[in-house]
Amino acid sequence: MTETAQAAARRRSELGVFLALAIILAPVLSVAAVGSYGLAVWMYQMVAGPPSVATTSAAPPKP
Repeated sequence: MTETAQAAARRRSELGVFLALAIILAPVLSVAAVGSYGLAVWMYQMVAGPPSVATTSAAPPKP
């Protein structure tokens, strides 16, 4: 193979790897990260309980 042909083959290979990372791996990692965060919040709420509204009122007491 000549040097030019090797460079073209390498460029094609690098483009294939980039497309695989950009089209397949990035969305999969994004979904996995969001899913992991959701699972962590769900597990935390199973232990600590769901978020609740404060029981005290912010309004001043009536005279």
